[in-house]
Amino acid sequence: MYVILDKKDYARGTIVNIRIEAPEIAKKCSPGQFVVIRVNETGERIPLTIADNDPLAGTVTLVFQIVGKTTALLASRNVGDFIMDVVGPLGKPVEMKKYNKKILTVGGGTGVAVLHHIAKGYYEAGNEIISIIGSRTKSYLIMEEEMKRISTEMHITTDDGTYGFHGFVTQVMDMILSERGDDIEFVVAIGPVVMMKACCDITKRHNKKTIVSLNPIMVDGTGMCGACRVQVGGETKFACVHGPQFDGHLVDFDLLIKRQRTYIEDERISLFRSIK
Repeated sequence: MYVILDKKDYARGTIVNIRIEAPEIAKKCSPGQFVVIRVNETGERIPLTIADNDPLAGTVTLVFQIVGKTTALLASRNVGDFIMDVVGPLGKPVEMKKYNKKILTVGGGTGVAVLHHIAKGYYEAGNEIISIIGSRTKSYLIMEEEMKRISTEMHITTDDGTYGFHGFVTQVMDMILSERGDDIEFVVAIGPVVMMKACCDITKRHNKKTIVSLNPIMVDGTGMCGACRVQVGGETKFACVHGPQFDGHLVDFDLLIKRQRTYIEDERISLFRSIK
């Protein structure tokens, strides 16, 4: 079992950050990878992307939003409690190396947690990081301080203007690429699917390669079930083994959005029953 060593709540308790003791995973995981967790014996398996790892301390940080029965159950666990199963690291890690130009990283919502691990990897490889992170309102912004520590330049946006730039991350990204796109090597955009789609529409105009991280329906995380299939460049890929990072300009976002809506009502009913 995996003990919870630390826990933080964001966004009025709807987004949770937990640091767990998982020494073998902490030593072997790389930016961009994820784990599959099972809270208890009767629980379902769900994928959670690794937000950070500390090989020396033997810990892994996971950030998740409460959207269904299992995430609600996991959020009910406190420091000192155990998670029954944590399997990983899974997925393909992002290649880390030093680039000649700056890397523009863009994160929205809980995608900022995923972005952090990748941006930190690029930073530790010697790159200059320009970060843009956003949320609906100030209280929903996560991992601001962590992102500041690895960014040479930082921009914050909120949809309602309660903090930072009044608007969307896409607007700031478009401005930066318009003003100094020649200084940017490529873009990493992670967040809600509609946000990543909008980012890719903009970066196509600027002819900037864009990496996105996809988190479709996933069961086992090993490519056996095929539930996490996505269309990339006209080919069927499995996010769990071929990703979760892909070239955003090749992703069929419309199909992905449709697939993600398949079980929304089932998740709502399951969550309602679990808290009734």
